[in-house]
Amino acid sequence: MLDKIGIAKRIAQEVRDGMYINLGIGIPTLVANYIPKDIHVILQSENGLLGIGPFPTEDKVDPDLINAGKQTITMVPGSALFSSAESFGMIRSGKVDLTILGAMEVSEDGDIANWKVPGKMVKGMGGAMDLVASAKNIIVAMQHCSKDGASKLLKKCTLPITGLKCVKRIVTDMAVLEVLPGGGFRLLERAPGVTVDQVRKATAGRLEAHDDVPEMRLQ
Repeated sequence: MLDKIGIAKRIAQEVRDGMYINLGIGIPTLVANYIPKDIHVILQSENGLLGIGPFPTEDKVDPDLINAGKQTITMVPGSALFSSAESFGMIRSGKVDLTILGAMEVSEDGDIANWKVPGKMVKGMGGAMDLVASAKNIIVAMQHCSKDGASKLLKKCTLPITGLKCVKRIVTDMAVLEVLPGGGFRLLERAPGVTVDQVRKATAGRLEAHDDVPEMRLQ
């Protein structure tokens, strides 16, 4: 199965030239390191930055330059800094082409739960609800199953919902899946060494999966 870097590398293949992209906290932030060199995109952070570069090497770290997850980052030539209010104006007006988010659960209808586990302290929902309501396309990066082996791809989400019917594609440590318009998941690719049957057993929601689904290629 894929590790976090493998998931980020596979998602980077979904990026298209000219896109404005918001990277969520966690695995999605790693995608910035693996965007092909011949692809030009603008990465946006909701705390007020347009033009995020790869993570800095130790000698390039600036503690005042952070993303929404409070990780130190770099800026590419032509980057811009602005207020959080302006940043959310960009998001809410539909200027972001692609949002890449982590998730705790995704339902077969494309619902996402990624901000709260009941009973646990959280700082707040952050910008997740604005992003899922406004982005033109949403890709989720997540583990296919929980630590105890329970599927995170469900018929219905059990955790508080962040957004309804908004997820288009999911990349997990086991597979690449899309959410079908009428509901259900379709298996597009499987991780190296993972069988179609393993994906079927690990997916609680309705799954369309042919036996000849190809293995994903990672560069």
